[in-house]
Amino acid sequence: MDINYKDRFVVVSEIIKDCLLDIRYYSSFNFVGTRVDGYLEPIAILTKEACDKLNEANEIFKKSGYIIKIFDCYRPQKAVNHFVRWASDVNDIRTKEYFYPNVNKKDLFDLGFVSKKSGHSRGSTVDLTLVNMKTGESIDMGGGFDYFGELSHSDYQEITIEQYNNRLLLRNIMVECGFKTIKSEWWHFTLIDEPFKDTYFDFDVKKDF
Repeated sequence: MDINYKDRFVVVSEIIKDCLLDIRYYSSFNFVGTRVDGYLEPIAILTKEACDKLNEANEIFKKSGYIIKIFDCYRPQKAVNHFVRWASDVNDIRTKEYFYPNVNKKDLFDLGFVSKKSGHSRGSTVDLTLVNMKTGESIDMGGGFDYFGELSHSDYQEITIEQYNNRLLLRNIMVECGFKTIKSEWWHFTLIDEPFKDTYFDFDVKKDF
């Protein structure tokens, strides 16, 4: 790898001091059902550019009484490879009931839920939600992180008005701060001006990366 990535990435919590972390791939509470390869510490890493914009968004959310909670940011290629191996094992369905109850595991590749490359590996994508600063509870988005199905679509209509407005709140501020969305995941945002548009990194998720 020719790029000196250590000068281009930051640990998010060192910049955004009050952000909350729920790094699912460090835990077993994820669709794989075990800690994912490359997640050596429960931290979030981003390019400096993406982190600066995320910090801007967090400051705006705070004015309305919310704070960001991060599920995932930079994701090493080895983690993506772990997802691919998991998806290829159609007999391992221990997490199906919670994460993909209405999808046959053999269809995960064709439906685009799992792929061999992820924008997360370029370092400027973040998966997040919002937490009410008064209650300490995540606001109701009408569906959980990494749920494989229509319920996760950012424009899904068959949820309550409050849930839909919560999704709008998250999306509008993130877009205002320079991120773009994808239709299939309400929690997923990528910096429009990401510095590494074609580079997929593989260093581990740990503080001394």
